[in-house]
Amino acid sequence: MRILVFQHTKGENPGAFLDHIADHGDSAQIVHLYDGQDIPALERFDLLLVMGGPMDVWETVSNPWLTPEKRAIERWVRELGRPYLGICLGHQLLIDALGGRCAPMEVPEIGVLPVELTDSAHTDPVFSNLPHHFPVVQWHGVAASDLPDGCEVLAHSSGCAVQAVRVLDKAWGVQFHHEVIQGTIEAWMGDPENHQCAVEWLGTVEAVQHMIRQSNEIAADQFRMTAEIYSALRKL
Repeated sequence: MRILVFQHTKGENPGAFLDHIADHGDSAQIVHLYDGQDIPALERFDLLLVMGGPMDVWETVSNPWLTPEKRAIERWVRELGRPYLGICLGHQLLIDALGGRCAPMEVPEIGVLPVELTDSAHTDPVFSNLPHHFPVVQWHGVAASDLPDGCEVLAHSSGCAVQAVRVLDKAWGVQFHHEVIQGTIEAWMGDPENHQCAVEWLGTVEAVQHMIRQSNEIAADQFRMTAEIYSALRKL
């Protein structure tokens, strides 16, 4: 399979999915949109993976590449009908591009926190093999507020009602960061702006260190979960 990846910032790469892509003998082309790279012809690819980033879906003036990216996502899902997986910002872009809306949260969600699957997830072709409850890395201050037509909620948390969705038949979005591997969050905290944001949202430097430790503790489980998800996406 040929995988197309939209990456929005240097630090938020496909993480565990790079291993799964290689393990299956698939190939990946990563488009660094933040660095001015153009979106290639979509027809050449079998699956679209859209990563996270610190920008918001409406910040098109400061990030003008968001506009053609949203057009590409809409075309991918509506016209080509090929598998799509969006993570964090990629999840929000799916919602926005398909006619829904995302808005700032009253209380941001950050840390290693539990999510719970909905009843709809039990028959979903991608989520049905996942556990009913599982911990994930959360780091977002925006959430889906209005869902597009043909959207099914597959997971929720106490802080966010829309943690995972399926839109139409083959497009999935997850608000959390299940792509993390050992050292991912520590690397993100190496960026001064990320670290300052985390301290402000979590309250203390000690809480940031606790988040780093917890993210490493769940990394192996996240790796197994992303392997299940990637295998399921390949079968569609």
